[in-house]
Amino acid sequence: MRSLTPKKVAGIAVLTLLLASCSSLAEDGDGDGGPAAGDGVTGGKITMARATWDTGWFQAAIYAQLLDELGYDVSDPAELTRDANTFYPALAQEEVDLWANGWFPLHDIYLDRELFSGQLISEPIEPVGFQVAAGAVQGYLIDKATADATGITSMSDLADASVAAAFDMDGDGRADLYGCNEGWGCNVVIDEHIDELDWGRNVEQVVGEYNDLINDVVRPRVAAGESVLFYTWTPNWTIDVLVPGTDVVWLESPALPDEEADTAVPALAGCAAGDPCRLGWPVNDIRSVANTEFLEENPAVRRLLEVVAIPLNDIADQNAKMAQEVEYSDAMVRADAAEWIAANRTLVDGWLDTARDN
Repeated sequence: MRSLTPKKVAGIAVLTLLLASCSSLAEDGDGDGGPAAGDGVTGGKITMARATWDTGWFQAAIYAQLLDELGYDVSDPAELTRDANTFYPALAQEEVDLWANGWFPLHDIYLDRELFSGQLISEPIEPVGFQVAAGAVQGYLIDKATADATGITSMSDLADASVAAAFDMDGDGRADLYGCNEGWGCNVVIDEHIDELDWGRNVEQVVGEYNDLINDVVRPRVAAGESVLFYTWTPNWTIDVLVPGTDVVWLESPALPDEEADTAVPALAGCAAGDPCRLGWPVNDIRSVANTEFLEENPAVRRLLEVVAIPLNDIADQNAKMAQEVEYSDAMVRADAAEWIAANRTLVDGWLDTARDN
């Protein structure tokens, strides 16, 4: 090994000082590279995901563009499309920073993790803000023709096997309930309903790609005047193409025994049982969800997530546009988001100012 000369040692010392100076500038956000991640104001990179349900893509695109305006380098949510079962563990492991598609209390099950001992520990993830407060309704529907002919108003009516038989598509003696994709929170809850509620013994959940089930099975059966039972939620394009009160009706249902939230929805259009409609599902808030450490390092992001709210009708209108197209591209979703931001510029600027002044 060759030894270093005093001249070379001095040169290395100078180089080391220069590198340290550059590093200090980068950390302070004063260099040409701009602010660094976690500077507490704006800047840095954000890895953002979106849900596999396309009714949440519009909101994800809006949030991504707002965060970009705040000064962050935001990944395209379309490049990381996840179901709830895979998103929340990735969030806890800091593989992703946030998404805009949390449903609560439906997603409460993902906020804790069970140890081998059976003990529950809180995950380092946090719902933030109220994108849509108390606006996400969900539950079970049947075609209106069957409701009118039989007088069915509640899922409890299916506790009678002869009533459930009207919705038995595969001849196994149980009503086929077209439900949610595997990996969605609603898939888990529907299975819990079937296991624990009186009507469940005569019902089975049909699991598949939700949009395909609605378009290929549910809509054709409704159009043909045939019996069909399915799950849906709002905002969702399904209630634009299968209109409650005209094509389909909401059914009431008992809630799970340990469900504390009120499941009564007042003035719900198309409820077979009247007003209020006790759907058996609590009304949900749609919220952003982020990694706790990420939020602590980026208070400007936290503040933005806290103040953003998107009108339910605006989401429903965009979802209806998507339903009218055979293929609705990610570029079209991003364009819808940009158009919404432009139309609400004054409101958006207020949000951004609030975030910058955190």
